[in-house]
Amino acid sequence: MMNVGSQKSILRGPWGIYLSLPILSWAFYDFANTIFSSNINTVFFPFYMDEILGTNEVKQQVASTFISYANAIASLFLVIFSPLFGVWIDNTGLKKRFIVWFSSISIIFTFMMGIFSYWQTEITFGGVPMSLFLVVVSFVIAKFFFNSSLVFYDAMMPDLGTKEEMPLISGYGVAVGYFGTIVGLLVYPFVSDGDFHRAFIPTAVLYLIFSLPLFFINKDKPIPKEQRKVNSFLSGYKEIIKTFKEMRAYKAIFTFMIAYFFLNDAIATTIAMMAVYATAIVGFSSGQFIILYLVSTVSTIVGSLVFGYITKNVGAKRAITYVALLMIVSLVIAVFALKQWMFWIAGSMFGVSLGSMWVTSRSYIIELSPKEKQGQFFGLFAFSGKVSSIIGPAIYGTMTLLLKDYGTLASRIALSTLIVLTIIGLIIHIRVRPNVTKSV
Repeated sequence: MMNVGSQKSILRGPWGIYLSLPILSWAFYDFANTIFSSNINTVFFPFYMDEILGTNEVKQQVASTFISYANAIASLFLVIFSPLFGVWIDNTGLKKRFIVWFSSISIIFTFMMGIFSYWQTEITFGGVPMSLFLVVVSFVIAKFFFNSSLVFYDAMMPDLGTKEEMPLISGYGVAVGYFGTIVGLLVYPFVSDGDFHRAFIPTAVLYLIFSLPLFFINKDKPIPKEQRKVNSFLSGYKEIIKTFKEMRAYKAIFTFMIAYFFLNDAIATTIAMMAVYATAIVGFSSGQFIILYLVSTVSTIVGSLVFGYITKNVGAKRAITYVALLMIVSLVIAVFALKQWMFWIAGSMFGVSLGSMWVTSRSYIIELSPKEKQGQFFGLFAFSGKVSSIIGPAIYGTMTLLLKDYGTLASRIALSTLIVLTIIGLIIHIRVRPNVTKSV
């Protein structure tokens, strides 16, 4: 007899998946949070920092260090709290509720970045203008809660379809999400005269508007209170320690998380630093970078959809290998880019690999995880990714700080470290053996 999951898999073709209202509203949250990720994390916050601090080649490296460390601090907070999130998911079944809370806080502090950036004051904090200090603090808080919401967003995927549908659902979410980049960059006319802080408040508004479909359409499937475990605040960490002790039973997924640690190092750092690198090192104007970023985004959308099918046909493990090789090539070109056309190639190739890594890695986590442990493993997945999001930007920022007197060479050397990290991640990933994962 055919089970319900098999019937659902046969009955729903790609368009049946894509037009499903819960899946569409779920994907629109990717659209919404990508507006934040693109506008704040990748484009306008780095431009704002460079505008305020980067008045010459040496100070441009100092601005790069500030940006890197701000990203690292936000990731550090996520590392501290993310072990709790997976346990909350498995114990309560609540996912959307936490997304609403966390994204709302992120939206508020994105708005506050704009408010503080307009504040004119002579007050300083540690030698830094108070308005700049508060913008950076607001950025750290907004990014922390943005990243926290993604743990619960990823964990919603198994509720949206069958295991066979996951690659298409994942690819669809990423592709729809990156259309958010295009919409988010519509705020550029507000900053065309170089006042990049003007993008912060419009970004917060767009982030809110496109989050509303998930807020109102998707439903949680809460575990009845009488079936929930009574846990202390520290139980999440105890559960993580227990899971680490079970590594022998889940060797494949832990090996992949180590590989993802290194791969995500390159991704997180490149996302955070590409705007300043393109403008300060390769010579792009802010307007030229916006066009480059749009082209890269189109590449990301295409790559996300294509790799959804590639993952379905060749498997997530092999697809991740292809993505890692593409990342290495794009980073090599970027390090040695002396002409803008070289960075156009690098940016487009990295765009493909960026979206594809989200598609393939999320699918691989579902493939490797026992169903009863999926929430916990998505928490660990975020834990692995966010630990690396501390290390990568911290290494980059430290390199630019130590080598700042060498001008643009400092950033090229800093970017080259990401090639090494990607190669290490690929080697470890190749050693993953999916058949050794078993339930206990």
